[in-house]
Amino acid sequence: MRETRVTTSALKPILVVEDNLRDLELTLAALKKCKLSNGIIVARDGEEALRLLSLRDPETGWPTQLPAVVLLELDLPKIDGLEVLERVKSNPAIRHVPIVMFTASCEDNDIILSYELGANAFVVKPMDSEALSEAIRSLSAFWASLNQSPASCFQGLAAPFR
Repeated sequence: MRETRVTTSALKPILVVEDNLRDLELTLAALKKCKLSNGIIVARDGEEALRLLSLRDPETGWPTQLPAVVLLELDLPKIDGLEVLERVKSNPAIRHVPIVMFTASCEDNDIILSYELGANAFVVKPMDSEALSEAIRSLSAFWASLNQSPASCFQGLAAPFR
């Protein structure tokens, strides 16, 4: 199988929101294996994820470092994944950022609620490391390379998270 390097024109980073160290290490290893040119940003809890997503350029007030995609765990400390999802999707300045719920949960209620709150996809993390690598490869190829999201042209709409 030939290796290809996935790139994007904007090279937006991928935000991984994961508190479990083992799952984070596996996810980062799988992303590295994909040879993405995109940077990787890690948040270890929901509060940190919201802080990273709400960073503003001091001169323009526009959001900075908006990711190509957010891989979001449901079960997080401080602020859980569903609340992070709800806050992001209710903020006009960043609601267009794709959010993939990337979690061990396969509960119907979690899946339904995630989509109701605006998740772009819900992926149950495979327990096998090879299957996890393949899932990450597929996700990153689509969301970081193929998907086109709107430009961040929401100046004046940016509202801090409450």
